Amino acid sequence: MATKTVLEGVRDALHSEMARDPRVFIMGEDVGPRGNVFLITKGFLDEFGRSRVIDTPLAEASIVGVAVGAAMAGMRPVAEIQFADFIYPAYNQIVGEAAKIRYRSAGGNSCPLVIRTPYGGGVRGALSHSVSIEALFYHVPGLKICVPSTPADAQGLLVSAIRDEDPVLFLEHKRTYRLIKGDVPEGDFTVPIGKADVARQGKDLSVITYGLMRHFAIEAAQSLAKDGVEAEVIDLRTIRPMDRSTILQSVAKTKRALIVHEDQKFGGVGAEIAAIIAEEALFDLDAPVRRLCGPDVPAMGYAKEYEEAFMPNVERIAGAMCDLVAV
Repeated sequence: MATKTVLEGVRDALHSEMARDPRVFIMGEDVGPRGNVFLITKGFLDEFGRSRVIDTPLAEASIVGVAVGAAMAGMRPVAEIQFADFIYPAYNQIVGEAAKIRYRSAGGNSCPLVIRTPYGGGVRGALSHSVSIEALFYHVPGLKICVPSTPADAQGLLVSAIRDEDPVLFLEHKRTYRLIKGDVPEGDFTVPIGKADVARQGKDLSVITYGLMRHFAIEAAQSLAKDGVEAEVIDLRTIRPMDRSTILQSVAKTKRALIVHEDQKFGGVGAEIAAIIAEEALFDLDAPVRRLCGPDVPAMGYAKEYEEAFMPNVERIAGAMCDLVAV
């Protein structure tokens, strides 16, 4: 085992796959000499050359469009959108093209493409550097969506994504990059796409979450454990495909479900999870399903007070847990 940050897990996955497979290349804004705005690809240009580390113009539609064509031609592109807030110009290339290629060709063609992008708040990024985009894409069949929260998952899931035959949207919470550290297996390893992680065992309620909120939920659960309340924390890791069986098994055991995510509440991933539980585990429940999410406002403000008002935190999650077990 080696101790790494989430950023280092992402970097090592990219490096190992580029070294292993000459078809893998990366493209995006500032990925070359600068080494990405977070320095994830620092040194890659010198090692792999300009044909495999491609600086692009500020043109997200072109970044993804070129990557789709390269994937169909047999390459393994990793396209970087510098911040998730900038992905909108590429929406048609992702949803209208990449996600439909296997279906429209009756399985004759695939699109082994990874689109990486940092998302989320907690870094004073304000309106143009704090968005959560998962709800815009998880409705789309043909597109897989990974949201790692630990260094091991970041590395193992990214390796799986690069090797996958279908397009994968890979969301990295920017606040976890250097904040979260953890043990990562040595050597070549993968984390399966579509399998949730039971991050903490419990018996009194299930907290279903992903990304940065995994860590907040575990901290909240540990605080409640002092009073005898044991919360189970499920980290989805992948929201499309979603690990329904792990969710349902947990809820059947604990009889209560709290869904936590940073994205806005209305129409979010939590709504689908709540519907799954209602359809398949209603009679296992001892209390209504609850959601703790971001507010339905257009964006996260710059001021510290606005950012804190938008994002769920440990105290709010702990309070929601207490309210739910009291029902």
